Formats: sequence, C-alpha cells, structure tokens
Amino acid sequence: MSEPVNLLPLPPQPEGVAWPTDEWPTGELDSRVDQSTLEKMLDHAFSLPEPEDLDRTHAVVAIQHGKIVAERYAHDVEPKDTFLSWSMAKSFVCACVGILVRQGKLDIDAPMPVKEWPADDPRRKITIRQMLNMIDGLRFREAEDMGDGGLRYYGADESDVIPMLFGEGKPDVAAYASTLPKIHEPGTHWNYNSGGSNLLARLVSETIGGGEAEMRAFMQKELFDPIGITTADPRFDEAGNFVGSSHFFASARDFARFGYLCLRGGNWNGKQILPEGWVDFCRTPSPQSPNGIYGAHFWTIPGSLGTFECHGAGGQRTTIVPKLDLVIVRLGKTEPHKVGNTVRFCKSLVDVFRPTAD
Repeated sequence: MSEPVNLLPLPPQPEGVAWPTDEWPTGELDSRVDQSTLEKMLDHAFSLPEPEDLDRTHAVVAIQHGKIVAERYAHDVEPKDTFLSWSMAKSFVCACVGILVRQGKLDIDAPMPVKEWPADDPRRKITIRQMLNMIDGLRFREAEDMGDGGLRYYGADESDVIPMLFGEGKPDVAAYASTLPKIHEPGTHWNYNSGGSNLLARLVSETIGGGEAEMRAFMQKELFDPIGITTADPRFDEAGNFVGSSHFFASARDFARFGYLCLRGGNWNGKQILPEGWVDFCRTPSPQSPNGIYGAHFWTIPGSLGTFECHGAGGQRTTIVPKLDLVIVRLGKTEPHKVGNTVRFCKSLVDVFRPTAD
C-alpha cells in the first residue's frame, strides 16, 4: 500500500461499547445533534406518497460511537430485509482483495493475471492496484462525474455496463470485461469501470482456487462471519463469477457493519480482518480522479471530516465519517436523474451530526 496523505485518523472502539457482532447496541443521540431537524428529514424521506425529490427510501441507519442512534424503515420494510447494493458491491470486492493481501496470496503491485490476455498483450502491464484505483487505462463506457457527487450513467446505446450485466456479457461478466481495449497508459487516466471490478472478483475466486461455492465460503468465513453479517447474498453469473460490480444483497444493518469495519481500520474486536493500512489505501484519493473523488473502490469526499463512501445506483450509500465516529446507510430506489438529491440528503444527514464549531 502507498503512504496515506493527510488522512484523518480512524477512531478507536469506544470504551465499554460492545462490538456489534451479534446485535447492534442502541444509544441516545448526542446532545449536540438537532433531533428535531433529523426527525423532519427522516419524516420527509419516508413520507407517503413518496417525495418527488428522493422517490423511495427503504432504510436509513445511523451508527455513532458504536451504537445505533437513528433508524427508520419504509412502512413495508423490516430490519432483516435485504436490498440490492448495486455498486456498493465494489467495496466488498476490494475487501476480499485486501484479505488475500493479508494472507500473503496477492501483491497489488503485481500485474492483473487475466487469462484471456496473451503474454505479449500490453494490457498485461495493468496492476491490481491500478484496477482498484480505476486508473487501468481500459475503455469502459459507463458513467461520467456530474460534479455533485453523483454519476450520469450512459444510455444503452453507448454503455458497456448494460450489455455486460444484462446482455451479451451476462453469462460471463469477467470474460466480457476482458475484451475491453486499452486506450490510455495505465496509471495516467481515471475512468469508472465496473468491468474491472468483475475482473478483480474473478481474480479473488481464482486465487482461492474455486468457483461459486468456494467464493461464497471464503466471503462467509473471512469477512461476513467475523463481523456478524448474516444477511449477505452475493450473486453470481452462469460462469460462477461473483458479479462484484453490482450484485450483492444485504440488510441496512449489515451494510452498516461493513462500514463500521472500515471505520475501525479493518479491525474487529482485536482481530485484523483487513490488513494494516488497507482502509487508508482505500480512502486515499487517487490523484488521477477528478477533484480527488475516488480512492480504491471507495469514493472519497473532500472536506474536514475525512468522509469516504460506498456508492450504488438508485442512491445507495454507506457513508463513513472518521471525524464524527459515524456510519450512515441509506438504501432506496431513486431515479437516475434525481441521484444528486440523494447525495445532498446524505450530506445533510451527516451535517446534522456535525457540531456547529466544525
């Protein structure tokens, strides 16, 4: 991993607070939090009929200092209900890569071993690190940064992600991604690339020597079980690839557990799940990304709070805020042209927890 630059320290587990491996502890809002404003925001998000700006919100969970301090669900949703992550799945792929690094089975500065690429293929110079940072140089047409924390996804006539997930690439998403041409020198250009995430997911599977069953068992043993995630449901294509770009289901509380693992630097109750420094690598902005908005399969939010996030289409968010010892999960189904509204909603939720002096 590279040396982190100007990163806020990740907060330790508070004294006397139980780790949420079995159940999430609950607590009261900090006295500095404007409870009235928070309630009004949640009332709006979950109002019926669904609000025009956000459409449907399935769940919001806020964890501060290790305890659930706010939680709300849609009228027809239970806490154990699971929802599609969309691109939040990418951060789980990154965690799996990190676990293999900790086990000494992967070196992120080694070239990506993509079996479809011939020995003399210039794409063989692309490293695992560059794929994680999305500076691989491959042509993948998916989305462009809108400048407000959201992405504008290309239509079906110009997108690569739609045929990969729902068209000709659906039976084997990694094989489809392997056909992408190189159009930039690796390490010089940032481009959002779900195809690269599926190549990384296949790399994890190949490294552990298995297919779907082995990959499920690996994720369960090495990631889900140690931190108490019980609802995780990664989805696979016909070839046995985890569709790590997009297809992962879990409950809001379990997405929060993953965010909490990251908030604690990959350590859970004294056990280092992710290698030392891995979360800092993930939350270090890539200089090639526009305005430093992206790290390694996590989004990075400029500002004084050290915020980094998992994002998914439809307004899925797991927001991790080191300065406030805070994790907020928002799950929902917001139309693409309104996603900027969910970005602002989630930022406003964070601001409610932010002392006015900051």
